[in-house]
Formats: sequence, C-alpha cells, structure tokens
Amino acid sequence: MAADAPPDLPRRCRPRRRLDLTDDELDRFTGQLAAVLEHAGDLAALDTAGVPPTAHPLELVNVLRDDVPRPCLDRDEVLAMAPAAEDGRFRVPKILGDAP
Repeated sequence: MAADAPPDLPRRCRPRRRLDLTDDELDRFTGQLAAVLEHAGDLAALDTAGVPPTAHPLELVNVLRDDVPRPCLDRDEVLAMAPAAEDGRFRVPKILGDAP
C-alpha cells in the first residue's frame, strides 16, 4: 500500500490543509507517512475472514452492581450537619469569579 502513495504526498497536501511546514518537517513527515501506509498495507494483507469484528481485544465485564433504588439519607438531617445551608441546599464558598 505504501507504493500507492506518491513520495511528494505531504508536500501536495500542504496548501490544501494550510500547513506551514518547513522542508525538514516535510521530509520527516514523508517518512512517517510512508511507515504508516506500509503498516496499513501489512494489516490489509492479513486474512481476517474468520475473525469476528471486535471493539476491544479482551472480553469486558461490567463490574458495577445493578442500579436498584433504595432509601437515601433524609435531606433535613444532612443539611442540619452541613457547615452552611441555604434554601434547602448546601452553601459553598464562591470559587469562580473575576480573574485577578
């Protein structure tokens, strides 16, 4: 597959993508792009006919418990223990504001 990509591909893409690259960067990126395309060619050459599509190489297991409703703490009791409460909510110090 790397043979399908012309060696001047990064140079030709530069104006289209509005990239401001030096000649040294273009040379380096050309080599990197060739390596990526060669690897893609290696992957494309593999026989994957019997391999099912997967999103992850390992089987994932949900380790969380089922979401079951259960009684929660009483709001008034919790707010009574809070350092500061206002209008049925926790009062907290202001952390956002005018930038110094």
